[in-house]
Amino acid sequence: MSDSIKHECGIALIRLLKPLDYYVEKYRTIAYGLNKLYLLMEKQHNRGQDGAGAAVIKLDPIPGSHFINRARSITNQPIVNVFDQIFSTFPKDRKPLDNAFAEADWYKKNSPFIGELLIGHLRYGTYGRNTDSYCHPFIRENNWMTRNLVLAGNFNMTNVDDQFNMLITLGQHPRERSDTITVMEKIGHFLDDEVQKIFDKYKDQGYSNAQITDFIIKELSVRRILSRSAKDFDGGYAMAGMFGHGDAFVLRDPHGIRPAYYYYDDEVVVVASERPAIQTTFNVPFEKIHEVQPGHALVIKKDGRVKHDLVRDPGVKKSCSFERIYFSRGTDKEIYSERKKLGELLTPAILKAIDYDFENTVFSFIPNTAEVAFYGLIKGLEDNLEEYKLKRITTEKDMPVAELKRVLDMRPRVEKIAVKDVKARTFITDDSSRDEMVSHVYDITYGSVKGGTDTLVVIDDSIVRGTTLQKSILSILDRLNPKKIIIVSSAPQIRFPDCYGIDMSRMYDFIAFRSLIALLKERNLNHKLNEVYEKCKADDLKPVGEVKNHVKDLYELFTVEEISDKISEIVRPNHIFADVKVIYQTIEDLHTACPKNLGDWYFTGNYPTPGGNKVANKAFINYMEGRQDRAY
Repeated sequence: MSDSIKHECGIALIRLLKPLDYYVEKYRTIAYGLNKLYLLMEKQHNRGQDGAGAAVIKLDPIPGSHFINRARSITNQPIVNVFDQIFSTFPKDRKPLDNAFAEADWYKKNSPFIGELLIGHLRYGTYGRNTDSYCHPFIRENNWMTRNLVLAGNFNMTNVDDQFNMLITLGQHPRERSDTITVMEKIGHFLDDEVQKIFDKYKDQGYSNAQITDFIIKELSVRRILSRSAKDFDGGYAMAGMFGHGDAFVLRDPHGIRPAYYYYDDEVVVVASERPAIQTTFNVPFEKIHEVQPGHALVIKKDGRVKHDLVRDPGVKKSCSFERIYFSRGTDKEIYSERKKLGELLTPAILKAIDYDFENTVFSFIPNTAEVAFYGLIKGLEDNLEEYKLKRITTEKDMPVAELKRVLDMRPRVEKIAVKDVKARTFITDDSSRDEMVSHVYDITYGSVKGGTDTLVVIDDSIVRGTTLQKSILSILDRLNPKKIIIVSSAPQIRFPDCYGIDMSRMYDFIAFRSLIALLKERNLNHKLNEVYEKCKADDLKPVGEVKNHVKDLYELFTVEEISDKISEIVRPNHIFADVKVIYQTIEDLHTACPKNLGDWYFTGNYPTPGGNKVANKAFINYMEGRQDRAY
């Protein structure tokens, strides 16, 4: 993705199922859990550029001791900084582990971050300021061990205001309106309620408070707490939580929008946002790792029991396809195949655009995240060439030797056109400065294109705003003097805001929407904007379940090709010489390539939850009223 956007957070949770001395004896370190948590987070660092955090809970702590500890950071290397903080708390004068059991017990009592239950989070902030106080995990503290809650998540809620008001009706006074705080307080409320019910039950039977605590730990229903809390959550979420006494959970939304994977054996339970992170960290095969199913929670009780509980009735599975196109690391077995297929399925459209002229076409990719889709594209081109060669050779029996050799030698011309200068950084400064930086962050391979003759085909994984193309990339490519530049997106046109985790909330940011506006103006259809605006305003007063996405009506006025052609015009800088064409993936081929992740609302406007339609309309209202506010 050449455009820079913030996207998915990452979660990691580890429960050590054996006594700590077991890991000391087997792995020769008291920091086994921390080392694994660090690796899980580093293997998902693509999911968090704004900050990181980790928390540890000690099971069966001595009364009066601190049993929940947390570290957070927003430095340039937040994961490293978090673990620097953690390991700085270790005593410097301890002797080697002579007696494994004794040493493990000592460390647990004296080192803040030695415990059996660990949680980590990588933050891509879509709400609030970028300070460490906004980094997960969040903690809801209470002197009752069973009422403490630690929460970290990868989520956005579309009905935060409704949740906020519900907390008020429950008698709370929420500190702020962020979805993280409202979700935590909602779960915390029903945690308190469940604890109190068990307490009252055994108090009436004459048990002491200390005895009742043991009953609470054994009988507390995590599933019921989550079911009551999440009953009216509207959004995409994968959230991990720990209760102070040692129960833990990872909850996934009913449509499976946000990802969550788990693995467990007799030593450990582990959950992460990405499967390869677990595979690499624990050296386990693909087949041993499972998805937390939509509407379910993986529940880990203090006694080590692991359950996969139904919390909310699952809806149609609409897992985020952007995970497959771009966000998740491509080292996942399925994602790697899917990205190759995305590139391969673009072959017919590209062949048509170059008029099947292989001899005067160069194929490449930018940025590096598009490399796997590029391999798929080349496979598609090679397969097409093989068919062409076979047809020519079998039908033209008297083909001259020179022509036969020319046909046999035909192959796609593949070049490494753009090479990123790793010394140059593009994440710094404001957008205008970033454009200038991007124009120099790529070196191009001079001499790889025949000037004035060749067409240059470059595949990108997705095009969101188009501003980097317009202000930097096309100008860079034009230095090679190609006759034509074809930019190919392995994702379809991004037309609608996301409201489930990706920071795409303003309608006018999307190049597809700006092209739509340009077409409406050209064809004297501006009145359609006002018609849709009035419909959106009217629906804003309706219950969320009755709201329709009226912005779809505008896109239906034009074909995909018409919008793509207008995008090609808009992104082409006036000062370059090459013609420019932009080609997008189709929705149908996206679903063919990614059959298990059918979430496509940013492309189609078909949101899996009612709150999505409300967000789309709100984003359009904001555009019409000239406001830069977020739509959720």
